[in-house]
Amino acid sequence: MDEVSELALFCAIAEAGSLVGAGARLGLSGALVSKRLIRLEVRLGVRLVTRTTRRLSLTAEGELYYQRGREALALLADTEERLRASRAEPAGVLRVTASASFGRQHIAPFLPAFLARYPALSVHLHLTDAMVDLVAERMDLAIRIGRPVDSDWVARRLADNRRVLCAAPDYLARRGVPQRAADLSGHDCLLLAEPGTRYQNWTLEGPSGQETVRVGGRLVCDHGEAVGEACATGGGIAIKSVWDIGNALRAGRVVTVLPQYRLPAQDVYALYPQRAALPRIGVFVDYLMECYGRVPYWEEGL
Repeated sequence: MDEVSELALFCAIAEAGSLVGAGARLGLSGALVSKRLIRLEVRLGVRLVTRTTRRLSLTAEGELYYQRGREALALLADTEERLRASRAEPAGVLRVTASASFGRQHIAPFLPAFLARYPALSVHLHLTDAMVDLVAERMDLAIRIGRPVDSDWVARRLADNRRVLCAAPDYLARRGVPQRAADLSGHDCLLLAEPGTRYQNWTLEGPSGQETVRVGGRLVCDHGEAVGEACATGGGIAIKSVWDIGNALRAGRVVTVLPQYRLPAQDVYALYPQRAALPRIGVFVDYLMECYGRVPYWEEGL
């Protein structure tokens, strides 16, 4: 049994929640599924599942293998379908959604050249900071900041997204420059209120490991560009993505704060159905990756 087949077998076990269920899905007996699972665990040298008479659950290693393996299988299927469709001319309407700030700055400027390259294609770009229901809104593709958790969609990483703590020089002149993470609790912090996040808890990775600081501030906003403008005009300290604050950093309108600390990355991803309407989705994703570059162009000079 090859490694891809073993991986597919294990993903079926994880999703069915039982050996019998996985066997029914794959047309195999429960005994054969059990035998192949044992063989896989022996090959990997780790226990992937914990079994009792009533239920089956994944170990931590099994959960990791499932999550990474599922991505690998989806990428393989996507690649094979791209090859099969490679001779087809991309045509039709591509419906894309993205956040207002990222879409305005890093998608819309590239669309004229994309449409010139593919004259049979049209793009409908929907920009909103709301979390769009891709199925209900009939979207083909979403560009998201941060790794998506929707297991029913393919997530393809487009670009790095480095984030920094930053403030305007005049704010730091008035209030002082923080020297360690704990100092942030005594500063005016500009808070981006995103749904489902604890926006007052800032987590940083520093010389002594990971630290979480509870910060406060009098300005809370649900729009990233507005937070950036408030930061650049001296309103306080903010966490900003380089793709959004890069021009202000290059111009000296803001400077980085606590550069010895790192913030958790929230990279840029394309999200689309596992059985995407290729080739128009594939060429668009490839085009964005080409535009952004292996080291994103918004990192130039920083």
